[in-house]
Amino acid sequence: VSLALYGASCFVAPGSAPRGAPEMNGAVADLMGASAPAPEQTSTSSFSPLAIGAALGLLAAVVGGRPALAVDLENGETVFLGNCAACHAGGNNTIVAEKKLKKEALVTYGKYDVGAIIKQVTNGNGAMPAFGEKLGPDDIEDVANYVFNKADKW
Repeated sequence: VSLALYGASCFVAPGSAPRGAPEMNGAVADLMGASAPAPEQTSTSSFSPLAIGAALGLLAAVVGGRPALAVDLENGETVFLGNCAACHAGGNNTIVAEKKLKKEALVTYGKYDVGAIIKQVTNGNGAMPAFGEKLGPDDIEDVANYVFNKADKW
């Protein structure tokens, strides 16, 4: 019994040093055959199962997680495919053919800049509707960066 209590105290309170077994007296001492309490033992072990578990959890989170980026191009592609591709598939423009999303056209119309693309998506212009009410600021920023990134690849 005392060994079980000693073992449990090591895991219940991992920050404190293990304590000796509780003092036995009376019927418990007679049953266990102990006549005197065991001497106190102190340990200076730095092993802590809780600390090791926390370290392993942190390591798994760092190794397994994606890096936090200010711009999420994957999300930008998803937003583009869901909201823009109907008119701008492949960087083209099915409504006003000359106003494509390809680099040359964006440069010609002064839109080869993430800020200008964000403004266009948010407020709309000409035949293009505004998406400022439909999309959140992060989605608009992501899709603008996606378009800017793809402009010289389309």
